[in-house]
Amino acid sequence: MKLIWSTAIAAAFLASSTTAFSPTSKRVAFAQRSSVSINDLVRLQSSQNSELHQRKSRPEYIPGKISDPNYVRIFDTTLRDGEQSPGATLTSSEKLEIARMLAKLGVDIIEAGFPIASPDDFNAVKQIADVVGNEVFDDGYVPVICGLSRAFPKDIERAWDAVKGAKRPRVHTFIATSPIHMETKLNKTPDEVVEIAVNAVTFAKSLGCEDIEFSPEDAGRSDPEFLYRILSVVIEAGATTLNIPDTTGWNMPWEFGGLIKMLKENVKGAEHVVFSTHCQNDLGLATANSLAGARNGARQLECTINGIGERAGNASLEEVVMSLALKGESQFGDEEGGGGKLYTGINPVHITPTSKMVSEYTGMKVQPHKAIVGANAFQHESGIHQDGMIKNKSTYEIMTPESIGLMRGESQSGAGIVLGKHSGRNAVGTRLRELGYDLDTEKLNSVFTRFKQVAERKKGGLEDEDLEALVTDQAGLGNSLWQMTGLQVSTGTSGIPTATVKMRGPDSVERYVAATGTGPVDAVYKAIDQIIGVSVNLETYAINSVNEGIEAVATARVKISPKPDGPNDTVFTHAHMGLKDRKFSGAGSDTDVVVSSARAYVSAINKLLSWSMRRNGNNNKSHSSEAEVKVVSDAVAVVGESPKTIA
Repeated sequence: MKLIWSTAIAAAFLASSTTAFSPTSKRVAFAQRSSVSINDLVRLQSSQNSELHQRKSRPEYIPGKISDPNYVRIFDTTLRDGEQSPGATLTSSEKLEIARMLAKLGVDIIEAGFPIASPDDFNAVKQIADVVGNEVFDDGYVPVICGLSRAFPKDIERAWDAVKGAKRPRVHTFIATSPIHMETKLNKTPDEVVEIAVNAVTFAKSLGCEDIEFSPEDAGRSDPEFLYRILSVVIEAGATTLNIPDTTGWNMPWEFGGLIKMLKENVKGAEHVVFSTHCQNDLGLATANSLAGARNGARQLECTINGIGERAGNASLEEVVMSLALKGESQFGDEEGGGGKLYTGINPVHITPTSKMVSEYTGMKVQPHKAIVGANAFQHESGIHQDGMIKNKSTYEIMTPESIGLMRGESQSGAGIVLGKHSGRNAVGTRLRELGYDLDTEKLNSVFTRFKQVAERKKGGLEDEDLEALVTDQAGLGNSLWQMTGLQVSTGTSGIPTATVKMRGPDSVERYVAATGTGPVDAVYKAIDQIIGVSVNLETYAINSVNEGIEAVATARVKISPKPDGPNDTVFTHAHMGLKDRKFSGAGSDTDVVVSSARAYVSAINKLLSWSMRRNGNNNKSHSSEAEVKVVSDAVAVVGESPKTIA
């Protein structure tokens, strides 16, 4: 199954993108970093404002029961476990906005925080419960708002006070059950732990809470027999969801899936509750373990946006959701308890904007290679991959970026193509045609050769502006008489700027000269004059960056005019030419400003010489070889001698 962009999904994305933010500095920064421009949103909204997005149908929410055995509830704990990531502190207003985005995303349960932790945490959870927990969508959907508590009456009462204002409140209580936790952290016997767990659930129920989740902390390292015992009695006490945490990320997928299966088979009353997973990512297996749990009968999966959380993080919501969206119909029906065609109520088009909001507000950047939401997830630099993407995007993409709210549009050839050192001629040529350049084979080869040279030095690939600069750089080079093949400069505050330039002339011989000047560019220009044997006036010189950053491509533009009777004159350059009032321009591009300046200057001189040859006709062409020798007679051929220095 391949997800595609639809007008209904686009309308939903517009709704999430245009109503969730207020003008604080962080929100403005988020909007500026969004991959979708405001103009694009306005244009799309104007054409879709009459269409109502229909949220994916889901079973009626009943605590402890799901009428459709194929439906998987998504429990988001970004605002609780995710915020426990070091440095991921969120304000109450930021939590509220993230909760609203999670509701637009369609998560079934939002764990809004740990109310007993601080007055601010309590107020944030209460605000989310009172606001987001009462915002009913047109289809009747409203998220469950959950508060976490330890198995202490004071904690449980505080959690209930925070969430009870929601239409669907839930209290989530827990106590550790592994031997190492009971013995060293709690100093409790197994019997004492069972008693505390039962009392906690009973107390929550006595407060009027009908939706109670219980977690045996560190279940992944707990004795299964003890889990059978404690889970059976908390069900009897009133628990409606049993969450099985792999708290330390210890389990392998087959271990964790097997644990879920055993619990469903051996816990008394298992048929009256929903089994849930909460998997940490210490071994990088959180998503795999969560899916293994679903395959073995878990029908609630706990996860976070971008996978943030304690230590190595949690199961990533976007990975879990998209795995079920793409494979839920075919890969989850073999095990006992599996319904066969698993699905969620998530609207995946909201994944990207939610991911960006969480990243911006927490200050935790998403790694570029992060599945689904990483910057590189839908980008391609390998030439082989780019060729495949141009021909058919399904060759290397199993889902469309638009399906998760990443509106790629026509940028990067509409195929996530990053033009870098691994790119092939087809990718470069395709992008040039999209930019309006219809180059013949010879010119394309010239631009591609230059592209490879620049791409070797520029990290992150070349932008459209860089590519256009290279086209300008190569313009008019078909009649190049001289090519710069080497350049080295030495400059600074305590020395004389010196440049050594190596060039290949019309006779295919490389020659080089070293010269000094008032600056590195002046020294380079004097060396070029000496090698070619011309005297010109530099009428204008300008250099600009075509984009931002320290590795930006610089484009230099110069305009020159002949200087009669100059120190480097030859008979060829001025005899019978009538060039006194003629001006010639040139442009060059490179990540090095001195190199781009040199390329621009050589380009202009080549135009001057080519124009001279055409004007003088065949008569002058007949002794061009003699002239060429005179042009380079003062330069040193590359035969092992030291370069000649011109002051």
